[in-house]
Amino acid sequence: MMLLRGLLVLALLGPSVGAPQGSPEPEDGGLNLETYDPNGEVDWENLDLDIYRENYDYDDLDQEIEVGTLTPLAPEATPPAYQLTPLAPEATPPAYQPLAEYEDEVTLPPKPTPPPAPVTLDFKGPGLFGPETGHGMPTCILCVCISGSVYCDDTDLEHIPPLPKDTTHFYGRFNRIRYVKDTDFINLNKLKRIDLTGNQISKVDEDSFRTLPQLQELLLADNRLQALAELPITMRHVDVSNNKLVSAGVHREGFKDMSQLEFLYLANNKLDYIPTPLPENLRVLHLQNNNVHTLHEDTFCNSHDSNYIRRPLEDIRLDGNPLDINHFAHAYACLTRLPIGGH
Repeated sequence: MMLLRGLLVLALLGPSVGAPQGSPEPEDGGLNLETYDPNGEVDWENLDLDIYRENYDYDDLDQEIEVGTLTPLAPEATPPAYQLTPLAPEATPPAYQPLAEYEDEVTLPPKPTPPPAPVTLDFKGPGLFGPETGHGMPTCILCVCISGSVYCDDTDLEHIPPLPKDTTHFYGRFNRIRYVKDTDFINLNKLKRIDLTGNQISKVDEDSFRTLPQLQELLLADNRLQALAELPITMRHVDVSNNKLVSAGVHREGFKDMSQLEFLYLANNKLDYIPTPLPENLRVLHLQNNNVHTLHEDTFCNSHDSNYIRRPLEDIRLDGNPLDINHFAHAYACLTRLPIGGH
């Protein structure tokens, strides 16, 4: 019941609450909210509702409401980008300048410029260019030095130049050398090859080659030699062709102990006989154009061993000698190939 009363009161109060200001208050007999007691009794049967309709002026609702035009809000201004103002560089303090001392101005004479010192190279020592040759330049400028090989071909040498101690191969071909001294190759313990082809050599000291511990090749072709100096037993290749060599100038049994000797060239000389005994490993023997008249049974073979065969010796030349090899068949019976010679 109480809920129903409340709803009714709200229905009755609605127009009054929503009425605009200035509307007339209800006359006597109407509902006065200030004195209204919701717990009191209301004469619902005699309640006149028309008083609320008469007192409210509904014509006011027809008035036009003027709607003003709102000024649009200005867009927020974009704040300017923050810019850093570069700091001014610190001022460099001026360099300290001492107070000028007042002195008399004196002009000094320019210092003399010493002449540049001349560039000198020690060619006499064991340097890059080798020892001095006596021609105003060291060996390895006058000649060409490459990895132990010294090439002095066709340089108008009249004597053998001093060689670096590490020389292994020396080439002095086609010069004007006449004399080989026993000091020319002293202390050259690595020397393996000497080639003096095409010079004018007529004399060689006896100990010029014998003391070389590793010498294997000696080429003295096309010279004027009449005698051959003693050679070390390490020889493998000896060429003394085209000289004036005579049998008296060759050491007796000079080649016997050369166990490694393979090539012996004695052509175009004045030899009267073959220098025996020949080493076992000899492969080539050239004696053409000499003065050999005869062969012996032991020249190539072994008279004490009929089964002996000399297999390594494959190239023998005896042509150009006053010799008929047909008369000495027993001298080459042990050979696998017949020598070349006159018949």
